[in-house]
Amino acid sequence: MDTYTLHQGTAPLFISLPHNGTQVPDDIAARLTPEARRVPDTDWHVAELYDFARALGASIIVPVYSRYVVDLNRPEDDVSLYPGQNTTGLCPIVRFSGDPVYLPGQDPAPDEIAARVDAYWRPYHQALQQELVRIREIHGRAVLWEGHSIRSEVPFLFEGRLPDFNLGTAASASCSPALQQALEAVLASQSDYSFVVNGRFRGGYITRHYADPARQVQAVQLELAQHTYMDEDSFDYLPGRAAPTQALIRRLLECTLA
Repeated sequence: MDTYTLHQGTAPLFISLPHNGTQVPDDIAARLTPEARRVPDTDWHVAELYDFARALGASIIVPVYSRYVVDLNRPEDDVSLYPGQNTTGLCPIVRFSGDPVYLPGQDPAPDEIAARVDAYWRPYHQALQQELVRIREIHGRAVLWEGHSIRSEVPFLFEGRLPDFNLGTAASASCSPALQQALEAVLASQSDYSFVVNGRFRGGYITRHYADPARQVQAVQLELAQHTYMDEDSFDYLPGRAAPTQALIRRLLECTLA
């Protein structure tokens, strides 16, 4: 079963897009609410948004299946990444709206969750780990870039309106001070988009788990407000709106390579 696609590049940059998947197996989809079958909490179109990075030599890994099947950016023991705050779990049973994912009585049992981890979560993480090793062996270093997006307003998860660009470095633990400062400088040099560093989204499991700056493996998460490149209600990709957003992402990625 193909659960992800992996493009191997030539640069010390690896882009992971763990919430871009939209497919749901039929047996699971039949148990979802009508609203959840639209997989509204997808990081819509981020693979398209980051497709230009192939020309920079980046490796890119993209899942096939929705986060409603299993959330690839959560630890397999499902420990909360943001204790004390609303969040969703390894196999989410609530949407970002707070509404249920499953029809009554259809939530996955522990044995089913374990089976999904084996079938979907583990292959992605094995591929991610192996590609990081390959990149580091070739270049002596690697930067893991986590590409995410979310609606600009999600009251269940955070108050108010999210900044356009949300950079997370696990409270400065997942990358060097020099890299974080350089990325902040890129964001501060423009006035078209609002931004924050280590705000509500400080980096998920992948950023925190795989970062090892002492061994030249750095990790950065970018959470985009979706209105910067798409229509948040219809989920339509808007190329004209996306173009300047892509240009700024490109500057950030070029900064990491430099």
